[in-house]
Amino acid sequence: MRLSVSRLLTAAASVLLAVPLLAAPATAAPKGNPPGKPVTVMTRNLYLGANINRPVEAALVAQAQGKTLPEIVAALATATHVTRGIVDETDFGVRAGLLADEIVAAAPDLVGLQEVALWRSGPLQLDRVGELDAQTVDYDFLQMLLDELAARGASYAAVSVGDRADVEAPSFGINPSTGALVQPRDVRLTMRDVILARTDNGLRVTGEGDRVFAHNLAVTVAGKQMRFDRGFQWVDVRLGAERFRFVNSHFEAFSSDLALAQASELVGALPDDRTVVFVCDCNTDPLNGSTKPTDTVPHNAPYDLLVGAGGLTDQWLEWAPASEGWTSGLSERVKDTSAARFDHRIDLVLARTASGDGLGVDRGQVVGDQLSDRDPATGLWPSDHAGVVLRLRGL
Repeated sequence: MRLSVSRLLTAAASVLLAVPLLAAPATAAPKGNPPGKPVTVMTRNLYLGANINRPVEAALVAQAQGKTLPEIVAALATATHVTRGIVDETDFGVRAGLLADEIVAAAPDLVGLQEVALWRSGPLQLDRVGELDAQTVDYDFLQMLLDELAARGASYAAVSVGDRADVEAPSFGINPSTGALVQPRDVRLTMRDVILARTDNGLRVTGEGDRVFAHNLAVTVAGKQMRFDRGFQWVDVRLGAERFRFVNSHFEAFSSDLALAQASELVGALPDDRTVVFVCDCNTDPLNGSTKPTDTVPHNAPYDLLVGAGGLTDQWLEWAPASEGWTSGLSERVKDTSAARFDHRIDLVLARTASGDGLGVDRGQVVGDQLSDRDPATGLWPSDHAGVVLRLRGL
């Protein structure tokens, strides 16, 4: 997601810790197509449906202006109302079908999904701001996508579901003529990362795990702390004679400092006795060396850690130049009339073998980045990101 960050980072600066960098360089990946059964992997950010920064920033602005608590809550609630309305506009019922079409066409063995949102609502409770108790399901992105895949005869199962940020806020509009509240309710967003696996190709999951990062964004709004947790998950996989670990993550978008801390945690947890395939919305552009005013490291620092000390190979670059792999990112309402905003690359497939080498690539594509990928009736794109699919050899 693309976010305005200055106030959030000021509020959250206390969560940043120094991250020691390791020194060993990555080993270059071999060219060519090593023998063995290929494995096709995909990384796909589903897009939660709106800019989640809007309500938090509205409340933080009101706090900075010295507003009263009821005024701060009103700012939070009206911004949440706008945001939740945009989620309806970016209709995941439509987008789930587009995403399912992508998966069916690419036929990946494993898919790492990010921003697999669960939107819920409940009665407006102004005396319980921030309490996590809304239970009525409005949109379950995971179930909706699985239903669309099943309708197409595709055999996929969610083999790992990692709960991440879980936040709730009051939501209402205000009728300008009467002052009456419009659609008053509490709105809850639970973010998840998910690994999907094909169930009709002999792939077997032999183990799995999930971890929330120690370094995460936390913001105090209306006297309540909202935690925007992120993490990583993995499954150990057997496909024919191939055995490897498949890892999925979504690094912090607000801060490269936090993203670097999260990358360091992940690198430290990767096994060195087997092949690792890592997919992510890593929120780090390899070609962007600029530094945000509130950061101490440049945007590409997490990437440099992954492919440097982390020993991972950027597998897209084994297939095509970076300029053919742009994956981000479209506008909030995902009705862009051109693909011009796909102008940087933060959705990545990386890998390393137990010996430190990368893998061979014999097929690759970016999906969801063409005008023809939009829904013809609504003009909606599948997501604000594109996806990456690679067929890997030499596991």
